[in-house]
Amino acid sequence: MDTWNHWKKAFYTWEDTTARFTEELLKSPFVLQPAGKMLSAAMRAKAEGDRRTAMWWSGLGLPTRADQERMMHAINQLHSRIHDLEEQLAAQTDVIQAGADNTASGTSTTQVK
Repeated sequence: MDTWNHWKKAFYTWEDTTARFTEELLKSPFVLQPAGKMLSAAMRAKAEGDRRTAMWWSGLGLPTRADQERMMHAINQLHSRIHDLEEQLAAQTDVIQAGADNTASGTSTTQVK
């Protein structure tokens, strides 16, 4: 049991020392500047790849990602409008139905003078 405690203590000491060293290393401009340049280069390469992929798709006559997003936005707008119209129709149907029920039961909301 004592061996286990010694091992744990040694591990935590090693972990603490390694974490402090790694943290200082990663804060260093000698590491951050090249890492930033690599990230920038990777993002430029991705943007160029996306642009070429879009050109290839459009060259085949297929919609690009931007085209698909535009279409999905238009479809969502149409869906929302249809939903609003259905709600308005349901509300008007309820009003008409309530008026028909009042007429059928002999009660009228209009008064004759």
